[in-house]
Amino acid sequence: MKRRILSIIIIACLAIGVTYAQKVVKVGIIGLDTSHSPAFIGMLNSKNPKPEFSGFKVVAAYPYGSRTIENSMKRIPGYIDKAKENGVEIVNSIADLLKKVDCVMLETNDGNLHLEQALEVLKAGKTLYIDKPVAADLTETIAIFMLADKYKVPVFSSSALRYVPQNQDLRNGKFGKIMGADCCSPAPGEPSHTDFAWYGIHGVETLYTVMGTGCKQVSRTSAKGTDVVVGLWEDGRIGTFRGIRQGKDAYGGTAYCEGGKVQVGEYSGYECLLVQIVNFFKTKVVPVTPEETIEIFTFMEASNESKRQGGCPVSMQAVYDKARYEAAKIVAKY
Repeated sequence: MKRRILSIIIIACLAIGVTYAQKVVKVGIIGLDTSHSPAFIGMLNSKNPKPEFSGFKVVAAYPYGSRTIENSMKRIPGYIDKAKENGVEIVNSIADLLKKVDCVMLETNDGNLHLEQALEVLKAGKTLYIDKPVAADLTETIAIFMLADKYKVPVFSSSALRYVPQNQDLRNGKFGKIMGADCCSPAPGEPSHTDFAWYGIHGVETLYTVMGTGCKQVSRTSAKGTDVVVGLWEDGRIGTFRGIRQGKDAYGGTAYCEGGKVQVGEYSGYECLLVQIVNFFKTKVVPVTPEETIEIFTFMEASNESKRQGGCPVSMQAVYDKARYEAAKIVAKY
C-alpha cells in the first residue's frame, strides 16, 4: 500500500514538472548589438522576475547583429558575455536558434538586415517582435508585413516611447480629444538608413501614439542642428516632429487637448514595452497594427522627399504607393 501511495506521489510530481515545463515560453533573440537585448534578457531571466514576465525565458541568442556599423559591432562581445551569464545559449545561426525557441525578438540594430532575418523566422512560423526600425526604409518595411501576411505569422514593432504611461493616457482619451501635438526626439543619422529611420523614429512614433493615423501631407524644414516635419491630418489636425541633432537629447513634447495643453511622456525605460511584447507572445494579437507602423515609415519617407524638394508639401499616398509597388516585387521573389 505504501509503495502504491509513493508511486502515485512520484507520478503526480512528474506531472506537475511536465506541466511547469510546458508553461515556460522559450524566447530567442536575434542581435546582441543593441542595449535592448541585455535589458530584455535581464528582465525575463531574472531569478525573481516580475509577475508579468513569469513563464518566459530567453533560452538562445544569435548575436549578429550588424557587421558594418561600428557602434553596434563593438557591443557584441560584451553583450554575448552578459547573455551567457544569464543562462542564454549562443548559437551559430538563425536556423539553429529557431529549433530551440517558441517565439523571437529581432533586436538587430541594423535595419538593413531585418528583411533577410525576419524572413527566416516567418518561414518557420514563429511569432515575431521586431525592434526599431522595422527595416532601413519604407519599401522593406512594407515587404516584411506583406511576407508576414503571406506566411500567416503575427508581427509587430514599436518604440518604447509608445508605452510610456502618459502617452497611453493621451492615446486613450484621458485628456479629451487630441487637437494637435508637437513631439521631439534625438535624430542622429546613420548613412546606411533613410533619414529618421535610425533614431528619429522614436519621436515620430510618439507623435503617432498621440495623434493616431490619418496623416495625408508632410512638409519639412531642415537646418544644421534641427529638422522640423509638419504633418497635416485628414481631419484638419496638425502634428509636428522635431528631430534634434545638436545639443542635449530630449524626448517628449506637447499635446493640445480639448481641455488645454498636456505634456507628452518622456523616455522611461524598456519595461512597459516588454510587457506588451510578452502579452503579444501569449495572445498572438498585435498591439500595434501593421497599417500604423507602415504609416510611421511613410511619414518619415515623405519628409525625406519634402527635403529633396526644398520643403514642398508631399502626399503620403503617393509615397506609399511607390514603395508598395517596389515591395510587391521583393515579395514576389519568395
